[in-house]
Amino acid sequence: MTIEDIQNEIIDEFSMFDDWEERYQYMIDLGKTLPLIDDQYKTEENIIKGCQSKVWVHAEMKNEKIIFTADSDAIITKGIIAILIRAFSNQSPKAIIEANTDFIDEIGLKDHLSPTRANGLVSMIKQLKMYAIAYQTQLQ
Repeated sequence: MTIEDIQNEIIDEFSMFDDWEERYQYMIDLGKTLPLIDDQYKTEENIIKGCQSKVWVHAEMKNEKIIFTADSDAIITKGIIAILIRAFSNQSPKAIIEANTDFIDEIGLKDHLSPTRANGLVSMIKQLKMYAIAYQTQLQ
């Protein structure tokens, strides 16, 4: 499944909810399904800078696809990173680098986050793409 297909699935899922209270609950539920980072990777170097909460992300390459795992100490943030990992994990570095993130706007996420959480969201996307750039250079 392509990143765009997954993003469209996420948009469809969020459109089923009438209000943001339900969408927040759905994000919290998604956070509970997050592929958790191994404790050995909960290090300072894996913390995403620019997030209000602590968010750890680990990436590794398997069969030319990047597999992301993560965790956060805040339930909403855990839901946000779960959405991003669902869209970007098990994809090639090139696909992640070139991926559009408009689906975030389409589900209305940025509009319903505090300014510090919105900044954290941007930092999360940037970090996932930085991992992809690092792995892409290894492939060349």
